[in-house]
Amino acid sequence: MTVTLPERDHRTRDQSDEPRKSWQQLSDAEKMYAVVESTFDELNATAPEGWRVELIEGDIHVVPPANGPHEAMLAELVTQVARRSTEESLRTYTGIGLLLPSHTLTSKVVPDLVVAVRGSFMAPELYHDPEPAVLVGEITSVSTGDNDRGKKLRGYALAGIPHYLLVDRKESTATLFSDPAGEEYRHQQTVGLSERIVLPEPLGFALDISEYGD
Repeated sequence: MTVTLPERDHRTRDQSDEPRKSWQQLSDAEKMYAVVESTFDELNATAPEGWRVELIEGDIHVVPPANGPHEAMLAELVTQVARRSTEESLRTYTGIGLLLPSHTLTSKVVPDLVVAVRGSFMAPELYHDPEPAVLVGEITSVSTGDNDRGKKLRGYALAGIPHYLLVDRKESTATLFSDPAGEEYRHQQTVGLSERIVLPEPLGFALDISEYGD
């Protein structure tokens, strides 16, 4: 499902100092925002188990459950971060929701992997401030690849997340984006899946997913 919305500033509704308006006072664009948010909430609440609903730059995306190879690769990433990270306080999260700035609605996404200090996401909300995230990771699939390479890349950069690890199964590559600046990352390192990719401190190790290479 895709809805294209006009641009607005990066503030979330809660961050705005403007008083809440009645429905009659809302502009057409604001009414569209409200309808999209309501639709997203309904889909999110009623999606079958294992399905994921995300709101990305004003577009609602419904993603089916991941297949076996995707989950096997994700499990390997989680295991290596847990066992090899040089910072003992780091934890991996595979199902935590994040709020990302956007030119339309605040995006609500669920990365495949989030690495953050223990206790970073203890609030009961479904979607959290991304500030504690040290690294986010996405493993592409047919249904998510375009967003992982485009809209989510922009969102993670805008949120100031220091590192974004993109494992592109279609291209058989792993790319580490670092040093966010606006909608982009200043630096990126790409290797084949058969090669190791160095994750900088506080992770501090070379990720080896060569088992999934060519």
